[in-house]
Amino acid sequence: MGKKEKLVDLKPKVDKISDEHLKEMQGVVNVINNIQFKVGQLEGQKHGLLHELGLSQKKVIDLQDLFTKEYGSCDIDITKGTINWPKEEGDEK
Repeated sequence: MGKKEKLVDLKPKVDKISDEHLKEMQGVVNVINNIQFKVGQLEGQKHGLLHELGLSQKKVIDLQDLFTKEYGSCDIDITKGTINWPKEEGDEK
């Protein structure tokens, strides 16, 4: 049986990275943290805007119901305020 030779690692073991590498890594981590913070802010704004959108859509539905009760139709030309009555057969407008 042959003896196994011991390999000697000539590279010294270090306990700490260089200051240059540390500063570079800290910079990258700070950029990531700032981006994540901004994304969080945007998500909050998005949530608020979606809530406002839902309220506005509900208001449109409420107004359509009111128009149907008051005028008999909710099909309104939004620029002029005229009611778009369905054309009946024989109507030549």
